[in-house]
Amino acid sequence: MIRNPIDIASRVSPELSSLIDSLINQLDTSEPITLAIVRSFIAQELPEEIDETEHMHHFDNSESLIDELDALIEEFGESAAAIDFVYAFASEPLSRVIEEVMDDENQQNPPTLEVIKEAIDNGLASRLVGEGVLEEEDDDMLLPEIENLIDRFGADAPAEDFLRYE
Repeated sequence: MIRNPIDIASRVSPELSSLIDSLINQLDTSEPITLAIVRSFIAQELPEEIDETEHMHHFDNSESLIDELDALIEEFGESAAAIDFVYAFASEPLSRVIEEVMDDENQQNPPTLEVIKEAIDNGLASRLVGEGVLEEEDDDMLLPEIENLIDRFGADAPAEDFLRYE
């Protein structure tokens, strides 16, 4: 099931989201990575001489990442796909494209990921490169990035949800 990234973001700390994303990228497997696999990996990787709760505390609360993961497993099940718990942000160049479409006075509705993809297909990225808003090498990366977001979250997902504010 594809979940709205905002729903997941409200349930997962940035630290756990980042840890899950890193683990998914490190493991070379054709099998989907589940919450149970993440839980097992985290438990095995903790050095035995360091207390788990001391090592893995959040900055803003006393719950450890293991406790947070256990709560997610209790709510969503051990077999839940770990990728669903990784919050996705658009890259800085894609965020600029999203903002450009959002600022377009001809845009009647908030743009979806599909609308952003269509704008890229119709030359918006090239125009932004020409205006100096984007670097030339950014242009080649935008289409695969937006397609990845569409694959994960659906074409109708609001593009604004993926903006990276830095």
